[in-house]
Amino acid sequence: MTEAAGFQIAYGTSHLALEHAARLKPGETLLVTGAAGGVGLTAVEIGKLMGARVIACARGEAKLAAARAAGADEVIDSDHPDLRGALKELGGADVVYDTIGGPLFTPCFRACRPEGRYLLIGFAGGEVQQIPANHLLVKNVSVIGFWWGGYLKFNEPALTRSLETLLGWYAEGRLKPHVSHVLPLDRVEEAMTLLRERKSTGKIVIAI
Repeated sequence: MTEAAGFQIAYGTSHLALEHAARLKPGETLLVTGAAGGVGLTAVEIGKLMGARVIACARGEAKLAAARAAGADEVIDSDHPDLRGALKELGGADVVYDTIGGPLFTPCFRACRPEGRYLLIGFAGGEVQQIPANHLLVKNVSVIGFWWGGYLKFNEPALTRSLETLLGWYAEGRLKPHVSHVLPLDRVEEAMTLLRERKSTGKIVIAI
Protein backbone atom coordinates (compact mmCIF):
# COMPACT_ATOMS: atom_id res chain seq x y z
CA MET A 1 0.00 0.00 0.00
CA THR A 2 2.93 2.33 0.61
CA GLU A 3 4.06 1.98 -2.99
CA ALA A 4 0.49 2.10 -4.27
CA ALA A 5 -0.12 5.43 -2.52
CA GLY A 6 2.28 7.26 -4.80
CA PHE A 7 1.99 5.11 -7.90
CA GLN A 8 -0.97 6.03 -10.09
CA ILE A 9 -0.63 9.77 -10.64
CA ALA A 10 3.18 9.99 -10.50
CA TYR A 11 3.85 7.12 -12.90
CA GLY A 12 0.70 7.89 -14.86
CA THR A 13 1.84 11.45 -15.46
CA SER A 14 5.25 10.44 -16.72
CA HIS A 15 4.11 7.57 -18.91
CA LEU A 16 1.22 9.38 -20.59
CA ALA A 17 3.30 12.53 -21.08
CA LEU A 18 6.27 10.72 -22.60
CA GLU A 19 4.46 8.05 -24.59
CA HIS A 20 1.24 9.79 -25.64
CA ALA A 21 1.98 13.52 -25.64
CA ALA A 22 5.69 13.73 -26.55
CA ARG A 23 5.91 10.41 -28.43
CA LEU A 24 9.37 9.65 -27.06
CA LYS A 25 11.23 7.24 -29.32
CA PRO A 26 13.97 4.70 -28.55
CA GLY A 27 17.39 6.25 -29.01
CA GLU A 28 16.22 9.81 -28.35
CA THR A 29 17.60 11.90 -25.49
CA LEU A 30 15.27 12.82 -22.64
CA LEU A 31 16.12 15.62 -20.20
CA VAL A 32 14.28 15.52 -16.85
CA THR A 33 14.31 18.47 -14.45
CA GLY A 34 13.49 17.91 -10.80
CA ALA A 35 14.71 14.40 -11.56
CA ALA A 36 14.79 13.23 -7.94
CA GLY A 37 11.24 14.37 -7.14
CA GLY A 38 8.11 12.31 -6.86
CA VAL A 39 7.26 12.69 -10.54
CA GLY A 40 10.76 13.31 -11.90
CA LEU A 41 12.14 9.97 -10.75
CA THR A 42 9.30 8.15 -12.50
CA ALA A 43 10.15 10.01 -15.72
CA VAL A 44 13.75 8.82 -15.45
CA GLU A 45 12.62 5.22 -14.94
CA ILE A 46 10.05 5.27 -17.72
CA GLY A 47 12.34 7.08 -20.15
CA LYS A 48 14.88 4.29 -19.73
CA LEU A 49 12.22 1.61 -20.17
CA MET A 50 11.17 3.32 -23.40
CA GLY A 51 14.73 3.12 -24.72
CA ALA A 52 15.78 6.75 -24.31
CA ARG A 53 19.10 8.13 -23.16
CA VAL A 54 18.22 10.03 -19.99
CA ILE A 55 19.86 13.19 -18.65
CA ALA A 56 18.75 13.91 -15.07
CA CYS A 57 18.91 17.44 -13.68
CA ALA A 58 18.58 17.83 -9.90
CA ARG A 59 20.10 19.79 -7.02
CA GLY A 60 22.85 18.25 -4.92
CA GLU A 61 24.74 14.97 -4.93
CA ALA A 62 22.14 13.03 -2.91
CA LYS A 63 19.44 13.78 -5.46
CA LEU A 64 21.73 13.10 -8.37
CA ALA A 65 22.56 9.74 -6.79
CA ALA A 66 18.84 8.92 -6.58
CA ALA A 67 18.47 9.76 -10.28
CA ARG A 68 21.44 7.56 -11.15
CA ALA A 69 19.89 4.70 -9.19
CA ALA A 70 16.67 5.16 -11.19
CA GLY A 71 18.61 4.66 -14.41
CA ALA A 72 19.84 8.09 -15.55
CA ASP A 73 22.68 7.90 -18.08
CA GLU A 74 23.94 11.39 -17.31
CA VAL A 75 23.37 13.66 -14.30
CA ILE A 76 23.90 17.39 -13.95
CA ASP A 77 23.39 19.70 -10.99
CA SER A 78 20.66 22.26 -11.55
CA ASP A 79 22.90 24.86 -9.89
CA HIS A 80 25.58 24.43 -12.58
CA PRO A 81 26.89 27.94 -13.44
CA ASP A 82 26.51 27.28 -17.18
CA LEU A 83 23.62 24.84 -17.36
CA ARG A 84 22.88 25.54 -21.01
CA GLY A 85 26.51 24.96 -21.96
CA ALA A 86 26.69 21.75 -19.96
CA LEU A 87 23.52 20.43 -21.59
CA LYS A 88 24.87 21.35 -25.01
CA GLU A 89 28.06 19.41 -24.26
CA LEU A 90 25.88 16.40 -23.51
CA GLY A 91 24.29 16.77 -26.93
CA GLY A 92 21.07 18.54 -26.05
CA ALA A 93 17.65 16.93 -25.76
CA ASP A 94 14.92 15.66 -28.05
CA VAL A 95 12.35 15.75 -25.23
CA VAL A 96 12.44 17.88 -22.09
CA TYR A 97 10.28 16.83 -19.13
CA ASP A 98 10.17 19.99 -17.00
CA THR A 99 8.67 19.85 -13.51
CA ILE A 100 10.45 22.99 -12.26
CA GLY A 101 10.09 25.80 -14.82
CA GLY A 102 11.24 29.20 -13.63
CA PRO A 103 15.01 29.72 -13.93
CA LEU A 104 15.56 26.30 -15.48
CA PHE A 105 13.27 26.89 -18.42
CA THR A 106 15.55 29.06 -20.58
CA PRO A 107 18.72 26.90 -20.45
CA CYS A 108 16.71 23.71 -20.96
CA PHE A 109 14.65 25.21 -23.76
CA ARG A 110 17.78 26.41 -25.54
CA ALA A 111 19.29 22.93 -25.23
CA CYS A 112 16.47 21.44 -27.32
CA ARG A 113 17.45 19.77 -30.56
CA PRO A 114 15.63 20.51 -33.84
CA GLU A 115 12.03 19.24 -33.62
CA GLY A 116 12.40 18.92 -29.85
CA ARG A 117 9.32 18.53 -27.66
CA TYR A 118 9.20 20.49 -24.42
CA LEU A 119 6.77 19.09 -21.82
CA LEU A 120 5.53 21.56 -19.21
CA ILE A 121 4.65 19.37 -16.22
CA GLY A 122 4.77 21.85 -13.35
CA PHE A 123 6.26 25.02 -11.93
CA ALA A 124 7.92 23.92 -8.69
CA GLY A 125 10.46 26.72 -9.20
CA GLY A 126 7.70 29.17 -8.27
CA GLU A 127 7.68 31.12 -11.53
CA VAL A 128 5.52 30.63 -14.61
CA GLN A 129 7.88 31.55 -17.41
CA GLN A 130 6.95 33.44 -20.54
CA ILE A 131 7.75 31.53 -23.72
CA PRO A 132 9.36 33.49 -26.58
CA ALA A 133 7.12 32.22 -29.38
CA ASN A 134 9.53 33.33 -32.11
CA HIS A 135 12.22 31.02 -30.70
CA LEU A 136 9.98 28.03 -31.36
CA LEU A 137 10.37 28.62 -35.07
CA VAL A 138 14.17 28.50 -35.13
CA LYS A 139 14.39 24.78 -34.34
CA ASN A 140 10.76 23.81 -34.96
CA VAL A 141 10.33 23.10 -31.24
CA SER A 142 6.94 22.14 -29.79
CA VAL A 143 5.89 23.15 -26.26
CA ILE A 144 3.32 20.79 -24.77
CA GLY A 145 1.29 21.53 -21.66
CA PHE A 146 0.44 18.37 -19.75
CA TRP A 147 -1.98 17.65 -16.90
CA TRP A 148 -2.76 14.00 -16.18
CA GLY A 149 -6.11 14.72 -14.54
CA GLY A 150 -7.41 16.50 -17.61
CA TYR A 151 -7.55 13.22 -19.51
CA LEU A 152 -10.33 12.03 -17.20
CA LYS A 153 -12.60 14.53 -18.98
CA PHE A 154 -11.63 14.09 -22.63
CA ASN A 155 -9.65 10.86 -23.12
CA GLU A 156 -10.22 8.41 -20.31
CA PRO A 157 -9.27 5.36 -22.46
CA ALA A 158 -5.75 6.77 -22.79
CA LEU A 159 -5.44 6.76 -18.99
CA THR A 160 -6.72 3.19 -18.82
CA ARG A 161 -4.26 1.93 -21.43
CA SER A 162 -1.41 3.75 -19.71
CA LEU A 163 -2.23 2.31 -16.29
CA GLU A 164 -2.50 -1.20 -17.75
CA THR A 165 1.01 -0.82 -19.16
CA LEU A 166 2.37 0.53 -15.88
CA LEU A 167 0.81 -2.20 -13.75
CA GLY A 168 2.25 -4.79 -16.13
CA TRP A 169 5.72 -3.29 -15.79
CA TYR A 170 5.33 -3.20 -12.01
CA ALA A 171 4.25 -6.86 -11.91
CA GLU A 172 7.34 -7.75 -13.96
CA GLY A 173 9.58 -5.91 -11.49
CA ARG A 174 10.57 -3.28 -14.06
CA LEU A 175 9.36 -0.33 -11.94
CA LYS A 176 10.67 0.31 -8.45
CA PRO A 177 8.73 3.11 -6.72
CA HIS A 178 10.98 5.20 -4.49
CA VAL A 179 9.55 6.38 -1.15
CA SER A 180 12.03 8.39 0.91
CA HIS A 181 9.78 9.02 3.94
CA VAL A 182 6.77 7.30 5.51
CA LEU A 183 5.26 9.47 8.24
CA PRO A 184 2.16 9.16 10.45
CA LEU A 185 -0.76 11.53 9.99
CA ASP A 186 0.20 13.65 13.00
CA ARG A 187 3.50 14.51 11.26
CA VAL A 188 1.94 15.77 8.02
CA GLU A 189 3.29 19.27 8.68
CA GLU A 190 6.80 17.81 8.78
CA ALA A 191 6.12 16.10 5.46
CA MET A 192 5.06 19.39 3.89
CA THR A 193 8.22 21.03 5.22
CA LEU A 194 10.34 18.31 3.64
CA LEU A 195 8.65 19.06 0.32
CA ARG A 196 9.01 22.82 0.59
CA GLU A 197 12.67 22.59 1.57
CA ARG A 198 13.35 19.95 -1.11
CA LYS A 199 14.77 17.48 1.39
CA SER A 200 12.94 14.44 0.06
CA THR A 201 13.48 12.20 -2.94
CA GLY A 202 10.75 10.32 -4.72
CA LYS A 203 7.50 10.25 -2.77
CA ILE A 204 6.55 11.05 0.82
CA VAL A 205 3.72 8.84 2.09
CA ILE A 206 1.44 9.60 5.03
CA ALA A 207 0.40 6.42 6.81
CA ILE A 208 -3.15 6.52 8.15
